[in-house]
Amino acid sequence: MSNLPDTPATAAVAAFLKRVESLPQARPASGKRGRLVFAIDATASRQPTWDRACQLQGEMFQATRDLGGLAIQLAYYRGFMEFAATPFLTDSDDLTRRMAGVQCLGGQTQIQRVLDHVLLETKRERVNALVFVGDAVEEAVDPLCHVAGQLGLHGTPVFCFHEGGHPQAAEALKQIARLSGGAYAPFDTASAAALRDLLRAVAVYAAGGRSALTRLPGGAAQRIAGQLPAPKS
Repeated sequence: MSNLPDTPATAAVAAFLKRVESLPQARPASGKRGRLVFAIDATASRQPTWDRACQLQGEMFQATRDLGGLAIQLAYYRGFMEFAATPFLTDSDDLTRRMAGVQCLGGQTQIQRVLDHVLLETKRERVNALVFVGDAVEEAVDPLCHVAGQLGLHGTPVFCFHEGGHPQAAEALKQIARLSGGAYAPFDTASAAALRDLLRAVAVYAAGGRSALTRLPGGAAQRIAGQLPAPKS
């Protein structure tokens, strides 16, 4: 991974990555791919970030190839109460094609539907991590926190990657991350490298656990500090 410029957003990314190291081991059972849900706000303001994520998602597959691989499910909401999720995919080209066919459409956030969906998925078969990328929270926070807590009980941490820095959204996403046992990190439209490093780090965590993440080369992946609960002994 490339060295990132010294900005408040990238400093927060570095702190996020350091905190990820303190997560408990999440290595899947032998012979199984890690399972990650990649959820994106696809409302009207999100098209530039959607396009960037489409370009970056292949690196998640690449980064986990030597760890047994990764199965990624794309989930998104947009428009008037529209929510969709793909099957769990193991091919980067397939995921890219599906993402390229989606156009962002105005509407309100539906983070509750994302969390409810992932809770159902992980009850069926363990989901090792949920990544949420968005810029707003337009819903009541308490119900979101309740489901986040349930995800935490099932061992599915939520990693909230927040674009734009809106303070109320930031506080809500931090609570979701904390209650699930995950982490929060901001990024901005100028920091494609920061988003890439965040996605890569969580992909490696989902596929190989904390020990795999600590072996990930590059300064960003090695700087990890204490937002998350300490590993259980």
